[in-house]
Amino acid sequence: MNIKKLLGKKIQQIRKKRKLTQEYVAEIVGIETSSISNIENGKYYPSAENLEKILKVLNITPCEIFSFESYDLKENLINEMLESMKNDEKLTRLMYRFYLSVKHSI
Repeated sequence: MNIKKLLGKKIQQIRKKRKLTQEYVAEIVGIETSSISNIENGKYYPSAENLEKILKVLNITPCEIFSFESYDLKENLINEMLESMKNDEKLTRLMYRFYLSVKHSI
């Protein structure tokens, strides 16, 4: 499974666990409901700004959203993340901020 699908599934699982609708999350984030649906279905990555807003709405940390226990191959995950960051400067900046926020807690 690719990282877009993993991230989307995780957002969907947490949203449903919190009993929030896609419409509510979309309204708070400031995007269309169809955009939340596309993110949850793994069709699109959220922008760095929208991911930050989604994390706030879901009341979770970046560490929680990127915890993919079911992802078997660490190397594949790392390679996919690196490829994604090479193509998206905003994602790279977001991942760096995430790294800075957790590097001392590991």
